[in-house]
Amino acid sequence: QFIPSPRSLLKILNRTGPRTDPWGTPLDTRILAINEAVDHGDVSQTLSALRSPDVGLYGVTPECAETYQRDCRLGKQKRDNASEWVKHWVRGGYHYYHNLRSRDGAWDEPSGFVHNSTQLSREEIQSTISGVTAAYNREQLWLANESLITKLQACCRGYLVRQEFNARLSFLKKQVPSQWRGYKQRKAYQDRLGYLQAHKDQVVKIQSMTRMYQARKRYRNRLQYFKDHINDVIKIQAFIRANKARDDYKTLISAENPPMVVLRKFVHLLDQSDQDFQEELDLMKLREEVVTLIRSNQQLENDLNLMDIKIGLLVKNKITLQDVVSHSKKLTKKNKEQLSDMMMLNKQKGGLKALSKEKREKLEAYQHLFYLLQTNPTYLAKLIFQMPQNKSTKFMDSVIFTLYNYASNQREEYLLLRLFQTALKEEIKSKVDQIHEIVTGNPTVIKMVVSFNRGARGQNALRQILAPVVKEIMDDKSLNIKTDPVDIYKSWVNQMESQTGEASKLPYDVTPEQALSHEEVRTRLDTSIRNMRTVTDKFLAAIVSSVDKIPYGMRFIAKVLKDSLHEKFPDAGEDELLKIVGNLLYYRYMNPAIVAPDAFDIIDLSAGGQLTTDQRRNLGSIAKMLQHAASNKMFMGDNAHLSIINEYLSQSHQKFRRFFQAACEVPELQDKFNIDEYSDLVTLTKPVIYISIGEIINTHTLLLDHQDAIAPEHNDPIHELLDDLGEVPTIESLIGEGTGSINDPNKEMLAKTEVSLTLTNKFDVPGGENAEMDARTILTKRLIVDVIRFQPGETLTEIIETSATSEQEAEHQRAMQRRAIRDAKTPDKMKKSISVKEDSNLSLQEKKEKIKTGLKKLTELGIADPMNKYQELINDIAKDIRNQRRYRQRRKAELVKLQQTYSALNSKATFYEEQVDYYKSYIKTCLDNLASKGKVSKKPREMKGKNSKKISLKYTAARLHEKGVLLEIEDLQANQFKNVIFEINPTEEVGDFEVKAKFMGVQMETFMLHYQDLLQLQYEGVAVMKLFNRAKVNVNLLIFLLNKKFYGK
Repeated sequence: QFIPSPRSLLKILNRTGPRTDPWGTPLDTRILAINEAVDHGDVSQTLSALRSPDVGLYGVTPECAETYQRDCRLGKQKRDNASEWVKHWVRGGYHYYHNLRSRDGAWDEPSGFVHNSTQLSREEIQSTISGVTAAYNREQLWLANESLITKLQACCRGYLVRQEFNARLSFLKKQVPSQWRGYKQRKAYQDRLGYLQAHKDQVVKIQSMTRMYQARKRYRNRLQYFKDHINDVIKIQAFIRANKARDDYKTLISAENPPMVVLRKFVHLLDQSDQDFQEELDLMKLREEVVTLIRSNQQLENDLNLMDIKIGLLVKNKITLQDVVSHSKKLTKKNKEQLSDMMMLNKQKGGLKALSKEKREKLEAYQHLFYLLQTNPTYLAKLIFQMPQNKSTKFMDSVIFTLYNYASNQREEYLLLRLFQTALKEEIKSKVDQIHEIVTGNPTVIKMVVSFNRGARGQNALRQILAPVVKEIMDDKSLNIKTDPVDIYKSWVNQMESQTGEASKLPYDVTPEQALSHEEVRTRLDTSIRNMRTVTDKFLAAIVSSVDKIPYGMRFIAKVLKDSLHEKFPDAGEDELLKIVGNLLYYRYMNPAIVAPDAFDIIDLSAGGQLTTDQRRNLGSIAKMLQHAASNKMFMGDNAHLSIINEYLSQSHQKFRRFFQAACEVPELQDKFNIDEYSDLVTLTKPVIYISIGEIINTHTLLLDHQDAIAPEHNDPIHELLDDLGEVPTIESLIGEGTGSINDPNKEMLAKTEVSLTLTNKFDVPGGENAEMDARTILTKRLIVDVIRFQPGETLTEIIETSATSEQEAEHQRAMQRRAIRDAKTPDKMKKSISVKEDSNLSLQEKKEKIKTGLKKLTELGIADPMNKYQELINDIAKDIRNQRRYRQRRKAELVKLQQTYSALNSKATFYEEQVDYYKSYIKTCLDNLASKGKVSKKPREMKGKNSKKISLKYTAARLHEKGVLLEIEDLQANQFKNVIFEINPTEEVGDFEVKAKFMGVQMETFMLHYQDLLQLQYEGVAVMKLFNRAKVNVNLLIFLLNKKFYGK
């Protein structure tokens, strides 16, 4: 057996590159880790490295971690050699050389080797640890026996003092008589007293100095006591200050006239801190992402729904595969390219946001227009009613919800609900002549409200209410609800024919009475009714207990609907009004989610998953029962066979009635959102919307076409804004010159390009007779806030009449400079108006002069009263402080809500992407399968010019009549069927068949038969269809024949 020599072993180790000693200890890396931890100055990291078992250090004590760090750092600082090599000794007498830069190592000494003395070796580290630990142990030993040592020292000192005292006492007793000692003591006392009386001034001075020393000593002792208990002192001070601040704040919010001294303490809350700006930026960014995600998900969802339909047809009839493949490629392209490139316009150099005067004016004009449309609901409400219903639906889906950012914050939700309120009142006032028309007429506003509340914001509510019961119904595989006797009958007949392959002797078209004459039909119907009543109870219980879960917007519009109808139709009863409210809350809002829970994300389905036919029918039957109960509609007439549950419907209606009453009990908009038309003047950021170029052009066009109808007054502000905009621009002009020449297909895609508009009001404050008053009040209050922060005083009159000191002016100037620096870093969307910036440049005295002017104007307007020292303005500022706190709280809540919405939208987008992948995989499998059977080619072009062998079927009419496929041929006797031949040939398109009819060998007609049409007829329960408008065939048996001959089923 071969045993390598030490030199050979070193060469082998150098070739293989081990970084351990012969016993496998990663010594170099652990020593390096200790040195790096010491350099970083991280005590916890150094301690962790020292305690590593791989290093093998002993005596490491956690309490000495900081001392280890300090001593090791001092040891490294005394050295200055910064070589990249370090040498380690390992057991066995070997040396290992480690490169600090490349982290490589070698057992042979490198050429030009110089040891890095700044790196502590294991022995040096161990020496440091041993010394520190030993000192620590000695200290702990003394501390542990401190009381014994103190006692021993006291005993020794006591013994020495007693010994000295006894010696002195013995000497005095032996040497001096007591009388002589008394005489000398009295004489010394008299001499001392005389001396002190002769130097009385000096004595008083010494005494004062002594008393001063004693007082200073007591003060120092007290100060030291406070220092020793600094934490307790801080707690007490904080408690006292907190109580004082709490009392002051209570005074601020509850006092009818808060004093100036209290107001001054909290006026800093009106300032916008860095955190405020950061939260506003986060809110703007998150809102932009949420709106973009909503729009991209909607586009992707529409494409996926179309894909579902195409794949459904493919599953049924194995045709139109190339259409499905084409749509899949388009879907993938949208998913990967179009939906991820929605903010392209902001990067264009020649577009709407180009740096030119003309483009800037155009941009500002659009920002003014959309601000007016957003804040004044009258225009949009009238515009909706000017358009045809099909166009208004598209307009509201694309523009109105975009204009309000899908109500992504409280301000925009407030404005959108105000639009709904205005539009609904307008529609009821102008278009509803009979109270039932609000139900039968399908009002535009009601559709808008339902669409909004079933979107991203209201979807979670529907999911919370309905998801548990819907999932329970879906999981019950044995549940099968059918309440139509004819449907039950046809299902029964189809089931028999499909199973046997023979025509049933029962008639195909029957009346409900004829269907109920069969025992099997009656049995199935009774079972369905029992099951339906049981599951309907579960849905009803879930709905009537969910009042608080319904979105506020839905309940508010229900209240507006009820109140507006009662105002126009005062004779209408409470029951009639509540039925209309129920039509909104249940039939329009909840019912579709019950019928199609997969379409409204009530349930989670895996990619490619879908509800079965039985599940959809069960949910549809339950929804029908609930609708009858909500509207108190009994089963009668054609549904008389269900009259046995009418009593149950009446009882359920009473539960619904209480539910509808409770849903209408909500606060008004102003009370809910604490917003009015002047809120935009005091908020930190300007509103921003994200809208496509096509939507801008569409809105502009509609406003120009209907401007006389929506604003009949010639002095209406919207006429001025439309004049500023001029004619409707083209897509190319808004996109910019950089787009180059574009053809029509690309133009549609460019129209979807989005741009952000920072909405601004062209008119200083909302119009009205109080406009000047409100503007003057706001500007004056801003100046007062700036002044009272830097100049104290008991009243506003005292402050503005007293001159500011130089120190106050300097402090004010520094604060204004800091504000200017911060404003310079503020994004354009959050910048303040020019007038506010100019006011910031004024001195304290100049601001006071401007305040005096403002107060004089406000006094003339009747807002301010100098007799009570302008206390009204002080009260308004106190109210602003309280509102600022509420605004910050709302902003934080809105951030949390938007983050939750963003997360949910991302999850939804991920689900859609999984569906796309699933569809692609499914289509590929279909391509492979059909290609392998020879029924379709993966490359359809290769099929051209080639003769592919096709299966052809030829049957006489008599033979098809025997099979039950052919029922009759008009104007032809049955004994002539043998002279008629039907030839069925598949075409190039999978699922299409060419049917030729010959009579006596002469070709008569050709009929194109689509397999998908047959499946649709079977799904609709149609048993008989016509070929050539003369031959009647059995749909079920024809499908059976085609499946058997062409698809091998």
